[in-house]
Amino acid sequence: MVNESQLATMIAEARKGTKQRKFKQAVELIMVFKDIDVKKGFAINETVQLPKKLNKPATVCVIASGDLSLKAKSANADKVVDGAQLAQVGTNKRESRKLINNSDFFLADTQLMANVGKTLGQFMGPRGKMPTPVPFNAPIESILERFRSSIRVRLRNSLSLACKIGDETMSDEDLAANANAVISTVEKKLPGGDKNIKKIMIKTTMGKIIKPTIEGAKQHA
Repeated sequence: MVNESQLATMIAEARKGTKQRKFKQAVELIMVFKDIDVKKGFAINETVQLPKKLNKPATVCVIASGDLSLKAKSANADKVVDGAQLAQVGTNKRESRKLINNSDFFLADTQLMANVGKTLGQFMGPRGKMPTPVPFNAPIESILERFRSSIRVRLRNSLSLACKIGDETMSDEDLAANANAVISTVEKKLPGGDKNIKKIMIKTTMGKIIKPTIEGAKQHA
């Protein structure tokens, strides 16, 4: 499998082919797979904690009441929704979609998980955003920190996936470390491991795709 050094080289090459823009360009990892049958229901929906922090952390919404709600607010959660607000949002499809689209991750008090499923499950499920249950005595500060430095990686009805691993202000080495974390996580979920990976590619938002094959990467190792 391609290693971090090879990933850093690909990232550097992607940078070279990118013109300066007036905005901060993202750096994306693209993976293409082979010999898996997505038509038979194979899918991946993983939260990957990146070793190198993104300049723009992921947004996290906490659905909780009582003490956990207060702790989440003290820990500066991006949004905190209590039981009453959950019920209110659940009656309005537009507000439900808005809530779900505005947050990358959701955490929910274990006591509210059933209510979350009833009110928002039909919107969260297809987006792969069902909340992670959190007990009332959980260390919410450290949990929030973990999710803020994470990304969601999804494979559904397709033989490829793409995800942001950082932006052009980060070093090649840091971006390579993040890419490697994603690749390692995905590889463990594939039935044949790295044998199911056909290509690993890197690109910036407006740049060209750098696409060596896995076989080629092994030959150059």
